[in-house]
Amino acid sequence: MFEYIKGAVTTLKPSHIILEANSIGYFIHISLNTYTQLHGNETAKLYIHQVIREDAHLLYGFFAETERELFRMLISVSGIGSNTAIMMFSSLSPDEIRSAILTENVNLLKSIKGIGIKTAQRVIIDLKDKVGKSPASEQIVASADNTLRNEALSALIMLGFAKKPVEKELDKILTANPKQSVESVIKQALKSL
Repeated sequence: MFEYIKGAVTTLKPSHIILEANSIGYFIHISLNTYTQLHGNETAKLYIHQVIREDAHLLYGFFAETERELFRMLISVSGIGSNTAIMMFSSLSPDEIRSAILTENVNLLKSIKGIGIKTAQRVIIDLKDKVGKSPASEQIVASADNTLRNEALSALIMLGFAKKPVEKELDKILTANPKQSVESVIKQALKSL
């Protein structure tokens, strides 16, 4: 079992990366979240989850150990495989997934391609206690700016706006003035979206 692979980025695509370490190229499946973190880097260190099947040996890479920990929790839920968990990380950030589980936000989870209402409910039931005890969830609670962003993002998505443009707009608003109320951030975003 690999813990991590560190090497030169030879290929970087939204769905995978090829890392060269000691003259060996490793094909590693990644999420959009990890892709965004790695974009523009010549070298990378990815925390690895290895899946060994009869027909394939697959590597899944994560920018942070906490993301890999959440991935492993997700694939422990019946009905969620590695590809579905990667899809979840491509649709939402790890913090958003944790927040959705802790706040029992079924609608946000079922908005992810491949996740139905029953699977979303199962994720919440199976993982709420595990995610609540995770050290990463304490970081989420401690980060007020992140909570502010997540609340505004959830509200705007529920109003029917697409996730990516909303995220860009929120990042602009919060970079300009991080000490705002959720209502103020949402109003500013509504004006420019």
